[in-house]
Amino acid sequence: MKTANKKVTAERLVRDALEKAKHFSDYNIFTFINEEGAILRAREIDAKIANGEKVGRLAGVPYALKDNFLSPDGETTASAHILGGFTSPVTATAVEKLEAEGAIMIGRTNLDAFAHGSSTENSYYGPTLNAFDRKRVAGGSSGGSAVAVALDIVEFTTGTDTGGSIRQPASFNGIYGFKPTYGTISRYGVVAMASSLDCIGFFTKTPEDMDLLMEITAGRDPKDLTTLPDYYNSIDRDSLGAACPSDTLRAALAKSSCSAEHIAPSESHRIGIIKDFDNESVDKEIRDALLKKCEMLKEKGCEIVELEMLSLKYALPAYYIIQPAEVASNLSRYDGVRYGFRSEKSADLDSLYNNTRNEGFMPENKRRIMIGNFVLSSGFYDAYFLKAAKARTLIIREYEKAFSKCDFILTPVSPSPAFRLGEKVNDPVAMYLEDVMSVSLNLAGIPGLTIPAGKTTEGLPIGLQLVGPRRSDKNLIKFSKELI
Repeated sequence: MKTANKKVTAERLVRDALEKAKHFSDYNIFTFINEEGAILRAREIDAKIANGEKVGRLAGVPYALKDNFLSPDGETTASAHILGGFTSPVTATAVEKLEAEGAIMIGRTNLDAFAHGSSTENSYYGPTLNAFDRKRVAGGSSGGSAVAVALDIVEFTTGTDTGGSIRQPASFNGIYGFKPTYGTISRYGVVAMASSLDCIGFFTKTPEDMDLLMEITAGRDPKDLTTLPDYYNSIDRDSLGAACPSDTLRAALAKSSCSAEHIAPSESHRIGIIKDFDNESVDKEIRDALLKKCEMLKEKGCEIVELEMLSLKYALPAYYIIQPAEVASNLSRYDGVRYGFRSEKSADLDSLYNNTRNEGFMPENKRRIMIGNFVLSSGFYDAYFLKAAKARTLIIREYEKAFSKCDFILTPVSPSPAFRLGEKVNDPVAMYLEDVMSVSLNLAGIPGLTIPAGKTTEGLPIGLQLVGPRRSDKNLIKFSKELI
């Protein structure tokens, strides 16, 4: 990652990024450009460098912020009309950590409103275009963030992943996208979607950059009680992993304060392939890319293990019960009273609520609110939500069983490469099926990393998903270097 120094100033890096952002403005990547603030911040960092003062590991590095991260720079809208005009009085913990290391936010990126979607077509500001084919979607919900990195506007961007919202757009745009173990990075100051599923992650061009960003942002946050202790930086995995074979390492760790799930078992990795994902519903070129990677791994001494994970067929229906239920709860706060958009057509309090929510939410937001309220309603909670919660437990156990047989799992990210704009926007079921291979990781709380895996005959990027057990994040990123 190119940082500022006495030869290359932070202001030069920022101005270059801003120039690129303007050059690619027709891709509809940004909802806000932080030109004045970014240049001012760059000059402050340059002054520190000139005075010999200490600067951070990201000194002068321009980055873009998915527009559901709170910060005082620009309006935080989550690409939703109902949050128009809202400027946050607080800053997200992840943003504070990045900027404490000298990163400079040049703008906010477009997303599906409130992160509801898989194409960024549900944004109030219109869709973001794919970096490789302007007639195709960028993926979602973090489409703007993915395209900003793919077009080399910035070296990294932030994202949120509730069911594949980092991994799928990373796949569609040929870059790395990482969803960590649930609770690894604080969600404080990020607009909530589905609280038991939401994860903070990043888009980068290299696994090395991803590792650095994780080192900076991982760790406990007293403002977010779901955060985990900083396991990412706490163990010398390289020495442990190389020192002992799988069974010895597991036995040693079982007697220690660390869980065996923290560390990759051995240098001779066992890679799981899920049989259920190798079928005709998956594009042939994606299946071929997966097969090619498996052959490459075999040549490097890895063992390929075929997995039968029958409970994963429940992942998508369980997700689209649990997620809308949590969405309905989290979006109940947007009523036109406290902040954001307020309808002017209202004669009384009831009509204020109704009109504000009707005008302020996108159709997909309304769909998920209605589904969520239905599955949580009296008489339907046991029939739907409770069964989905039980299915989630089965999926967690299924992954635990799978990781007793292998160290990592390699799967497609989505059934197809980037689809055409408008192709699925009016077909909610087809759009939801885009998440069939990604949602189970969020239900289980385990990490997943999208890795570039070539292109289709039409020149569209193909991404594969490397999956690890809970808290294996560092080794997952380390192992991804073997797949280049």
